Amino acid sequence: MSHLRLKVSRMTAAGSLFSQMLLLLAGAVIAAPVFRKLGLGTVLGYLAAGVVIGPIMQQIVETEEVLHFAEFGVVFLLFIIGLELKPSRLWQMRGDVFGLGPAQVAISGFALTGLAYLTNMADWRGSLIVGFGLALSSTAFALQILNDDGEMNSRHGQRSFSVLLFQDLAIVPLLALITILAPGTTETEASPLLDFAIAVGAVGAMVIAGRYLLTPMFQIIARTGAREVMIAAALLVVLGSAAAMQAVGLSMAMGAFLSGVMLAESSYRHELEADIEPFRGLLLALFFMAVGLSLEVHVILDNIFFILPAVPIFMALKALIVYGLSRLWGSPHNDAVRIAFLLPQGGEFGFVLFTTATASGLFSSATASLLIAGVTLSMALTPFGAALSKRLLNGESREELEEDFDGAGADVLMIGFSRFGQIAAQILLAGGREVTVIDDSADRIRQAASFGFRIYFGDGTRRDVLIASGIEKAKVVAVTTQKRETTDQIVDLIRSEFPDVRLYVRSYDRIHSLSLRDRNVEYELRETLESGLLFGRKTLEALGMGEIDAEEIGNDIRQRDEERLQIQAVQGLGAGREMLFNSPVRPEPLIKPKRSMVVDDELSPEPATAENG
Repeated sequence: MSHLRLKVSRMTAAGSLFSQMLLLLAGAVIAAPVFRKLGLGTVLGYLAAGVVIGPIMQQIVETEEVLHFAEFGVVFLLFIIGLELKPSRLWQMRGDVFGLGPAQVAISGFALTGLAYLTNMADWRGSLIVGFGLALSSTAFALQILNDDGEMNSRHGQRSFSVLLFQDLAIVPLLALITILAPGTTETEASPLLDFAIAVGAVGAMVIAGRYLLTPMFQIIARTGAREVMIAAALLVVLGSAAAMQAVGLSMAMGAFLSGVMLAESSYRHELEADIEPFRGLLLALFFMAVGLSLEVHVILDNIFFILPAVPIFMALKALIVYGLSRLWGSPHNDAVRIAFLLPQGGEFGFVLFTTATASGLFSSATASLLIAGVTLSMALTPFGAALSKRLLNGESREELEEDFDGAGADVLMIGFSRFGQIAAQILLAGGREVTVIDDSADRIRQAASFGFRIYFGDGTRRDVLIASGIEKAKVVAVTTQKRETTDQIVDLIRSEFPDVRLYVRSYDRIHSLSLRDRNVEYELRETLESGLLFGRKTLEALGMGEIDAEEIGNDIRQRDEERLQIQAVQGLGAGREMLFNSPVRPEPLIKPKRSMVVDDELSPEPATAENG
């Protein structure tokens, strides 16, 4: 009988777990598209789904277990970010990681400590933990918002990540600080130093293992040809490095990040990223939902008159400090505003610190619950703050991304990735040719990245950018920029600095074509010529003309147009105009239109707007 009861109990638990999993998946599937459609972002959608399923519907009550498991989403996220950061690139960020990061944690920590002490949340020791716990931001929320907006590689995105990276490192001394401040502690002062030395040694061991063991391991596994083993190996590396760092007191996310950095230069980087990405997306969504599940609504309601002013105040104070420090470190106003509104919330590590401090007797469990509820609420407000920040930006400066030309240098260098350039690039790629594309529009680069297309951020009117993007290796340079003035500036620069380059250029109109021929470009094409010819041919076919006859007329118009261009180039535009429709090339069935029926593109050019891409 007891055996039967145990079996029934296990089946009930399994059924409950299965139903909870279905509920969470359904919440994610429903909430994410709805909130994305409303322009609020998927993060807030997952959070709202968690609040509805947990505190409101009371369908899942064991939220701590869900949250603990979902933290692996942050682990996978940091691993993928590490794959994108080569050690050399990480070294370039050292000024922000070990300069701006410590300044933010220290100043925000002491300011929030004073605020906690003045509100009588705890004595000076507990207030110190409260202040520094709230000084840490949410890596998951901030990075997910950057990824959703495609701003991870922007300058403010990289600076935000640097601050978050130091905050992950700061968890070790802060946990040691709890040990020192705990009442009645018998730990010696050498213990925190020993813990720090062990942590440093573990990081060093991780770096050595990543440099000399991981790549050979993946080479051996790749020879087997078993894809499932490759996926298992990727999971083993991520989770193993996370567990190793956790064992020495560091965060699991830090271990995964280090292993990602060590594999950033590996030839298996792209395959590893593809293998881990589904786990990352699903578990990170679960993490945001778990935060919503753990929101203690009753604590908020019981302390509503304290929490409602306290959370916005601590977020505003933190945002002001981050803004001021970002400006001090050289960020322009717009970037500083973006960073300040991205990092004002409390973070996941705050949960760890407050729980540990409660166990050490630094403050009561009621205070810890209040703090955790406040941190959760601040996370929920972050997407709104990120959206609000866009209203505070100055319009005079355009957004710039980090210039990184790693991997550039193909047979074709394309400058400008408007709609004209996108179509041309597809032809080149379908023909088996590699193309290096540079563009100075951050929005266009983000849009192309969402379709899996790599574009380098760079200004084609700068000589150093052209060299960095591989112009000296390119067999052909295709200039497909939208504005006529920009195109002329690029062509003049290339003709002056790189006279042997073969130039293929997008022309704006007829006059521009003549101007480009004067600059000795090898090939130019008006952006509307071929599409207009094809449109006219198809219209003739719709009116009953045969496909062959319509094609002949189109070819005839193209030939006449080229002859007129050659005459205009020699005699000038005025003489060429008299030849618009008076150059006999072939007999009927070509019907010569009346002069009043035709408007050439030189007579009424369209404005050079972004819509003419």
